[in-house]
Amino acid sequence: MSLNPLKGGNFIHCDERQVEAAPIMERFSLRGKTAIVTGAAGGIGWSVAQALAEMGANVAIWYNTNKKGPQRAAEIEQRYSVKCQAYQVNIWNASAVQTAVDEQVREFNGRLDIFVANAGIPWTKGPMVDGDLEHYHAVVRTNLDGTYFCAKAAASHWRRQKLEGTDLNGNKLKSYTSGSFITTASMSGVIVNIPQLQAAYNAAKAGVIHLCKSLAVEWAHYARANSVSPGYIITEISNFVPQETKDIWKDKIPLGREGEPHELQGAFLYLASDAATYTTGANLVVDGGYCLP
Repeated sequence: MSLNPLKGGNFIHCDERQVEAAPIMERFSLRGKTAIVTGAAGGIGWSVAQALAEMGANVAIWYNTNKKGPQRAAEIEQRYSVKCQAYQVNIWNASAVQTAVDEQVREFNGRLDIFVANAGIPWTKGPMVDGDLEHYHAVVRTNLDGTYFCAKAAASHWRRQKLEGTDLNGNKLKSYTSGSFITTASMSGVIVNIPQLQAAYNAAKAGVIHLCKSLAVEWAHYARANSVSPGYIITEISNFVPQETKDIWKDKIPLGREGEPHELQGAFLYLASDAATYTTGANLVVDGGYCLP
């Protein structure tokens, strides 16, 4: 089964047009759609999951070590009146990821629309020459390998949905254009930010950005792939950083402060929605201007 966008080294032309688009509010709506968000029990993932639910999506929350997942899912169901369940998934395990996606698609109306690969961990060991290889492998397996496994599992459903036009139960898909894969990358995948030293993290996030660009080509006929690259955001992931280092960060940010998780919601919502049907392979940098100087 294939939907190859290339023929003879060139892209296959698509002459379909939708001159009269639906109202913009309708295109931003996620009502009736299904989303999976990894690393969603806290930080950026939790904020994104809430935004998708507020716009009407049913959301599957993935967590691994943060045990607040079930509590978070209950909060979303109560607050937004959508279906939300939490699942503990080890994204280092490719077969576990595929199994989880397959099972959740069956549980959530037989469809998948949005996958946000957000789970990630920081590098905390300083100069790479002194850092242990075990930590290196953990950073790369979580930030890059896990993202790749999630993309592969999600794409199998998007390709089938586009080819067959039905959900897993054989019902015709409504309000479906293409799948949307969104990764949480980092400005560290674009520049080498200082003063912290984190070569492994930088390399992994650069890989995530380029992975999305590559998938945007491979999946052109059935799914979009984009990344969001946050700057310094106030979450638990940076709790280990000394305050004097954070003050140096602020010296280098034109807006003079770290961002809040909710300030990323608009970027993720745009890429998840039908307002972004012509946006693929993009990397949206949301960093308070850090990368500008």
